[in-house]
Amino acid sequence: MIQGIGAAAGVAIGKAFVLPNWEWSLPDTQVNPVDLAKEFERLYEGIRTSKDEIEFIKREFREVVGPEESSIFDAHLAILDDPVFMSEIRGIIERQYKAAEVAVKEAIDHFVAMFDLLDDEYMKERAVDIKDVGNRLLKHLLGAPEVTLPSDTQPYILVAKELSPSQLAHLNPTYVLGIVTMMGGKTSHSSIMARALGIPLVAGLENKLSNPIQTGDMLVIDGDNGSVQLHPDEAMVIDYTSIRDKQHKKREQLELLATVEAVTRDGVNLSLAGNISSVKELNLALKYGAEGVGLFRTEFLYMDRDSFPSEEEQFEVYKLVAEKVGNHPVVIRTLDIGGDKHLDYFQLPEEQNPFLGYRAIRISLDRKDMFKTQLTAILRASVYGKVKMMFPMISSLEEVQAAKAVLAEVMEELEQRGVPFDRNIPVGIMVEVPAAVMIVDILAEEVDFFSIGTNDLVQYVLAVDRMNEQIAHMYHPYHPAVLRLIRMTVEAAKHAGIEVSVCGEMAADERSLPLWLELGINNLSMSPQALLKVKHRTLNTVAAEAREVAKACFRMRTSSETEAKLSAYAKVSGIALGSSEAKEKTS
Repeated sequence: MIQGIGAAAGVAIGKAFVLPNWEWSLPDTQVNPVDLAKEFERLYEGIRTSKDEIEFIKREFREVVGPEESSIFDAHLAILDDPVFMSEIRGIIERQYKAAEVAVKEAIDHFVAMFDLLDDEYMKERAVDIKDVGNRLLKHLLGAPEVTLPSDTQPYILVAKELSPSQLAHLNPTYVLGIVTMMGGKTSHSSIMARALGIPLVAGLENKLSNPIQTGDMLVIDGDNGSVQLHPDEAMVIDYTSIRDKQHKKREQLELLATVEAVTRDGVNLSLAGNISSVKELNLALKYGAEGVGLFRTEFLYMDRDSFPSEEEQFEVYKLVAEKVGNHPVVIRTLDIGGDKHLDYFQLPEEQNPFLGYRAIRISLDRKDMFKTQLTAILRASVYGKVKMMFPMISSLEEVQAAKAVLAEVMEELEQRGVPFDRNIPVGIMVEVPAAVMIVDILAEEVDFFSIGTNDLVQYVLAVDRMNEQIAHMYHPYHPAVLRLIRMTVEAAKHAGIEVSVCGEMAADERSLPLWLELGINNLSMSPQALLKVKHRTLNTVAAEAREVAKACFRMRTSSETEAKLSAYAKVSGIALGSSEAKEKTS
């Protein structure tokens, strides 16, 4: 057995296909000084082509796994705009009269070597991104084809020194049984993508192999514990086949729950809705039994295009979603750009702290023309279903009142046009900024519902950027401060008699279920991929027992104590759903 790092869960059994190293060996070509302008022209054309290609990959990947994972490619686009990286390339061309491809190769080697010297796993893994982007640029400068994967005829376990996100995005999950990489770890972008695609991955095998893996070698990999079996015997294959089949069977059994209501064993009913950014994601959410849309991230209608979407374009999408959802609610969040979401055609100011800057409702209130267009489209769609409207990143009463004033203007204009809309459309806010929690009783008097955005709430409360792997160990959703703020929000909503729901990663974390049951939260919204797991947990939970666990958690002083308590309870209550039970539930 070879011990690596379990980076994406699951068992895979099959023959290896070893991906050749994506490396380039270039002659040290120099150019005549009078031809430098031509080299820069080649460089900039290569950059433009590379950006277009990355944008295409990002769009394709987002439709499969959603916006969070596809944002990995934003980092790749940022590298092509990075002034330090590009200055290094231009400097080599200008000062040393080297061809564009030589300058790019030397810049890649320089930065990769620099990152590799750092005693920081996160920075070492970012070197893969530099190589990925640089090699893409080299490919276009040289007119060379990409390294091809095997034809989709026989399933295989892909083996590579390191696998770039671009290469992984082109894989067909149907034929890739698993992945083994010599480099990398759990925080690499490829590992994140593999987890999103549901492909088992074991990383970190560098210097652990007495003999290299060859194409055609039989492998058994376990992405849970990070083990790789090279040339397994028949008994081992039989054992792991049984484990793999049980994993597949559990997945199939979960899918049987799509039409089952999420009810605890003692009769407490939960409503599980989907977070979506596209119609394709909605279709997946409905397939997995979502009871409506708890969060429609409308900013993705604005991305991957060269101008703002018109009122008519937005109306057609909102209408389609409302009609598809039918009698269940659709919560449409108004535009939430800024922070880590940018539009190519709308220049945001350079900011040292973009997550604390010009974003979300702040932009909407500043650009009322854009805001009114979106509100008009939402209102027009409101007669086609149970549409609700929600404002993001609210931190003051003034923002709510200003947004509602713009909404009133739009309603008056629609009435003058004779266009039908729901006059009583529910209006809510995202509670994701600590300031909002501290005045949550005041805000509750102004709106019809709250949605607690746990992702941003955790990062703002703890001052921890959730996308920064260097401080990822400090991002604690179960921190006592986070739990207290959530409880304050729920209590204020109950006192005011308005609805409250939870969305984000905490909603999708099965271990959190006791907290919601104790707080009396019945509405959860999550990514489509999490719906069935949370439903399964709900069906195997006794609410009365879970509430006692949660009460203990609310008394705890550290996040580690709380997490341990919830994890232990999840193991006890997480009974695998047998086929007979699945049939009984679905009958």
